[in-house]
Amino acid sequence: MQLKEKLKELGLELPEPPAPGGNYSSVNIRGNIAYLSIQFPKKNGEFLYLGRFGEDLNTQDGYKASQLCALNILAHINKIPGLTNIVGLNHFDAYYQATPEWEDAPKVVDGASDLFINVLGEAGKHSRAIFGVYKLPKNFSVGITATFTVK
Repeated sequence: MQLKEKLKELGLELPEPPAPGGNYSSVNIRGNIAYLSIQFPKKNGEFLYLGRFGEDLNTQDGYKASQLCALNILAHINKIPGLTNIVGLNHFDAYYQATPEWEDAPKVVDGASDLFINVLGEAGKHSRAIFGVYKLPKNFSVGITATFTVK
């Protein structure tokens, strides 16, 4: 089954890949590794899911925010080098901002993990790291970077 068809089955579609926020490339390929710059919950130029978990947003909001970050990652991969050239997702790092007492980061980041596994199957299995940070650009609640092995 094509990846876009799997997304459609899940009621999702690839957005237009967001433009970089500075002087860098969103996808950088060295050898057979694609490095993806941090992706935020942006869609059609709109900044979504802004604020801190435990204050402005809840865990369910965070799950959707992480899922949107993952969709943006796949949108960039679709553009360069192409979804059919994915061998596998190696690892991703997730960054989030929250109140000190909020502790549901793994559940939030599962939004991205579930999407990658549901869409990519075996190629979507990965390792990950989760980092709580004081502040993300534009007050985004979450951001994700990733590396893929590609053909």
